[in-house]
Amino acid sequence: MNIGFVGVGRMGANMARRLKDCGRCVTAVYDTKRKAATDLAAELGCAAAQDLSEVTAESDMIFTIVTDDNAMRQIFSGAGDNLLVNARGKLFVNCATISPQVHVDVENFARQAGAESLEACMASSITEAREGKLYLICGGDEKTFRKIEPILKELAAQIRFVGKAGEAAKVKALVNMVMNINTAGLAEGLALGAALGLDLTMLREVFCQTGANSRVLETDGEDMQNREHSCFFSAAHAAKDSGIALELARNLGLDLPLARATKEQYDRMIGEGLGELDKSGIAELTFKDRHKHSGDRV
Repeated sequence: MNIGFVGVGRMGANMARRLKDCGRCVTAVYDTKRKAATDLAAELGCAAAQDLSEVTAESDMIFTIVTDDNAMRQIFSGAGDNLLVNARGKLFVNCATISPQVHVDVENFARQAGAESLEACMASSITEAREGKLYLICGGDEKTFRKIEPILKELAAQIRFVGKAGEAAKVKALVNMVMNINTAGLAEGLALGAALGLDLTMLREVFCQTGANSRVLETDGEDMQNREHSCFFSAAHAAKDSGIALELARNLGLDLPLARATKEQYDRMIGEGLGELDKSGIAELTFKDRHKHSGDRV
């Protein structure tokens, strides 16, 4: 299969590199940030498409990794140029964290164009994308999933097929909602520990050995302590993803106070110009005497 990529930021670019390393034929890449596409194309020896339809023309299978619902709708149904121009027989694998209904709509758009669509939501980091160790949550037509499963296995250490279109996006929204709550909770625990004069390395070790343990403690705890917030998953993305989960809850008449409070914290980061910090940067809002100097070290 010739493979194309739409959206070659940190995750998309590393997925493309991984497939190239595995001997797959990456034929075209596209990004609204033109330099990202041209730089990666030069590295991989493929085309830097100027139009979305060019990616479709050059590829049998197209991975999309875009920022939000609006971007997803635009690449599939935008006026004039979009991915579904002459798309009969093509296969789209959509990896962004977006609203479940958008995945359902995209599957319908693809079918109308004679193409196939699968959601493959990523619960993983940039380094895992490069190493082929993604955790993929997949939804859509199972026959489509089985057809491309061998390629997905080159990208992922674990793959879960969870059902029809939209279901994977629901699972991913909940994964990120809980992760974000855990991140905010860890920041508050470490902030209080610091204010109490406790040794934070010792405190993190105790957390790790008790009921305070979490995956977030492993990935973010030391960074919160050391004020190292190089971006692997931005505060802006955390706010967006918590917002998706909250909208799902609102539609069901369900109140989620912890998720709501966490999103408010990440929205606050965005409002203060900290949205492109890693989600661990939420600690800058909680540690005593740190926030007013947050620009000094972050």
